[in-house]
Amino acid sequence: MKYICAFLIFFQLCAAAGAQEKEPGQFFDQQSKKPIESLIELKKIYAQSIENNDAILEGKCLQQMGKVCYRQGHFRQALDFFLKAEKIFNSNDKPLLLGANLSDIGVLYYYLKQPDKAMKNYLLALNIYKREHNVKGQAAIFGQIGQLYEKRNRYDSAFYYQNLALKAIERTNDISGAAKIYENLGSIYEDLEQYDLAYQHFKKSLDLYQKDRNELGSIEVINNLGDILRKTGKYQASITETQKAMKLANRMGNIYQLASCCRDLGKAYELLNQMDSAYHYVKLGYKYTIDLYSEDGARQVAFLQVLYDINKKSDEITRLQSDKKINRVIAFSATIVVVLTIVLGFVIFSRQRLKLKDQQMLAKQKDIQHDLTSLELKNLQLEEQQLKQQLEVKSRELSTHTLNLIKHNQFLENLRNTLQAMVKDDKRDQKRQMNQILTEINQSFNHERNWKEFTQAFEQVHHQFLEQLKKFSSELTSADMRLIALLKMNLDSADIATLLGISTDSLRVSRYRLRKKLNLAQGDNLSAFIQAL
Repeated sequence: MKYICAFLIFFQLCAAAGAQEKEPGQFFDQQSKKPIESLIELKKIYAQSIENNDAILEGKCLQQMGKVCYRQGHFRQALDFFLKAEKIFNSNDKPLLLGANLSDIGVLYYYLKQPDKAMKNYLLALNIYKREHNVKGQAAIFGQIGQLYEKRNRYDSAFYYQNLALKAIERTNDISGAAKIYENLGSIYEDLEQYDLAYQHFKKSLDLYQKDRNELGSIEVINNLGDILRKTGKYQASITETQKAMKLANRMGNIYQLASCCRDLGKAYELLNQMDSAYHYVKLGYKYTIDLYSEDGARQVAFLQVLYDINKKSDEITRLQSDKKINRVIAFSATIVVVLTIVLGFVIFSRQRLKLKDQQMLAKQKDIQHDLTSLELKNLQLEEQQLKQQLEVKSRELSTHTLNLIKHNQFLENLRNTLQAMVKDDKRDQKRQMNQILTEINQSFNHERNWKEFTQAFEQVHHQFLEQLKKFSSELTSADMRLIALLKMNLDSADIATLLGISTDSLRVSRYRLRKKLNLAQGDNLSAFIQAL
C-alpha cells in the first residue's frame, strides 16, 4: 500500500505529460478539488459538450471522470469511461490525447493485476508518443513499464526502463517527473536490499519534490527514507524522518498518510523496545484508519449517488439523441416523399409533352421516310444501269481474254504438231533437239499453272507460312520455297524428288544447301525444324 498514493500522483503527472494538446478554459485542476465536487463539475461540462456536439471536450470529460472513479476505487466504471474516451479520441484523430488515455488504462489494469493488458496499453501509448516525438509522454510510459517489471521481480528490465525514463526527462526539465523516477529507482534498490543506493535515490527524489513544492510526493519519499533507516538499524533517525512526514501530512489533513506514519512509528518504537510509545502510535494509527474508513464510506455513498446521476443523465441524453435521430429520419423521409411527389408530377407532365412531340416527330418521320423511299428507288434504278454497263465491260474483257488464250493455245498446238512431224524424220540430232523442245512446251502447258495452284492451296492451309519463312533467310529461292512447302506437308523423300522432277541424290544436295541457308546447327533435324514453324 505504501506505493499507491505516490503512484496516484505519478498517474496525474503522466497524464499531464502525455496530453500536451491545449485544454479548454472550462477544465479545472483535478488535484485541487474533492472527488464529488470534481465529478459534479465534470458532469455539467460533459452534458454541455454533448449538447454543443463537441466530441473532443466530451472525450476529455470522460477521461477525467475515469480518473476520478479510478482514485475512488471504482475500477469498472473508470474503465468504461476510459474506453469511451479512447473511441472518441481515435475517431477524431487526437493522438496525444489517445496516448494519455491509453496510459491511464494501462495503470488501471496494473492495479487490477492484469499485467499483460497493462503492458499492451503502455506499448500502444509509447508508439503514439514516439510517432509524435513527445518526449514527456515517452518518459512517463518508460517509468510505468519499469514499475510493471519491478512488480514481476524482473529487476534488470525495471532498471533499463527507469533509466530510459530518466534520460528522456532530463531533456524536458520535468522536475516532478524526474523525482518520481528517482523514487522508482530507490524502490527497486530497496527490493534488492541495496539500502545505501536506495537511500541516495530517495534523497535525490525528495530534493526534487521539495524544489517542485510537491508536498504529497515529499511525504511518500520521507516515509521511504524512514523505512530505509529502520531497516538498516538507525531507529532514532528513522523516527525523526517519519515524524517529519507525519507533521507534513497533518498540515495537509491527509488521514491516509497520518495512518501510514503512525504504523511506521509504532514499528520503530517496537524495535527500540519502547512499548508504550509503540502502543500509542499503533492505537493512533488504528484510530486514523477507522476515521479514514468512516469518512471514505460516507464519501463513497455520496460518490456513488453522483455516479448514478451521471449514468442516468447519460442514458437520458442517449435517449434524447435517439429521439432526435428518429425525428430527423421522419422529417427527412417526409421531405423525400414531398420531393418525389413533385418529381412524379413533373415527370407525368413532361411525358405528356414528350408524347405530343413524339406524335409530331412521327408524322415528320413518315414524310421523310416517304422521300427516302423515293430516293432509294431512284438509286436502285441508277445502280441497275451501272451494273448493266459493268456487265457489258466484263463481258468484253472476258471475250478478249478468251480469244487471246485460244490464239496462244492454237499457236502452241500448231508448233507441237510441226515438231512432232519433224521428229518422225530419221535425222537423229534434229530428233533429239525436237524432243527437248516438245518437253519444254509440255511443261509450259501445266507446270507453272500447277505450281501456282499448289501454292494458293498451300497458303490457305498454312496461312502466310512462306512469307514468314523469308524472315529466317533472305537467300531462299523459289525452288527452296517449293522444297520447304513439300517438307511441311511431311512427304517422304521419293515423293518430293518425283514432284520436283529431280533424283534423290539431287534432293539430298538441295536439303543440305537449305540447311545452310537456314543456319541450322549440325545434328538439328531439318524436317522437325520446319514442322515446328
